[in-house]
Amino acid sequence: MSTQKDNPVKWQASRVAAVQMVSTHDIAANLNEAARLLKEAADAGASIAVLPENFAVLATKQMVGCGRREAEPDNVIRQFLEQQAAELGIWVVGGSLPIASRPDGSTVADRVRACCYVYDDRGREVARYDKIHLFDATVEDAQGQYRESDTFEPGDDVVVVDTPAGRLGMAICYDLRFPELFRQLREKDAEWISLPSAFTWHTGDAHWHALIRARAVENQVWLVAGAQGGQNSERRRTYGHSAIVDPWGRILSEIDEGPGVVVGELDRETLKDIRTRMPVWEHRRL
Repeated sequence: MSTQKDNPVKWQASRVAAVQMVSTHDIAANLNEAARLLKEAADAGASIAVLPENFAVLATKQMVGCGRREAEPDNVIRQFLEQQAAELGIWVVGGSLPIASRPDGSTVADRVRACCYVYDDRGREVARYDKIHLFDATVEDAQGQYRESDTFEPGDDVVVVDTPAGRLGMAICYDLRFPELFRQLREKDAEWISLPSAFTWHTGDAHWHALIRARAVENQVWLVAGAQGGQNSERRRTYGHSAIVDPWGRILSEIDEGPGVVVGELDRETLKDIRTRMPVWEHRRL
């Protein structure tokens, strides 16, 4: 992996895209759809695109088997992300995919990690984030019970990475409910945060907009959320509403359900102005 110390990234005023999908159990079909939507994002002028959680495959049992294969050097999904970034000339925040090893290379026994990789516009892997908070909950939908900890091992590290749109903090889906993680990302100078997600329709309808706006406002960051949005299977419907939220809590662009792309401008002067006029970070009493 090339390091950012070796390849410093210069800030630009950037168009960033959040990609929404309705992924199924068909990995090949999901990758074809992701390729189509990434091209749409690039054609819209986005320099960075954020894919949703589980963009390549949704079923957890299938993900464990897939994760074992992903441990191999010639894995399909990571090669796909690398190729798309290089061919389109954009940065790709790769949603999440199952990986059977930890960042140090050790093997995860009987489970996988939900990992989000970032690729630069030359197809180089520049960051990896392992989802820290796992969704173990009872929900009033057709699925009923969700236990990510049966399949996944939680990650440990808070991750930020420099991108052309500023310093990116990384989170995935259920992480959104834990404001202390977002505080740590801001402590590490995050200027925007990516949030690949697959919120259930029930929990999303109740909490999605309140949470994405709150995390943006309280940390004075942009939040770019690419989500699953539609009927993924007979028992699973995801909420969608992929969105780009500015540091004042305004939703700049949004899509409700179905596949698509939303694009917004991330501008450093806007960020500086909001943080200067209301310096809440300096007002904290710890």
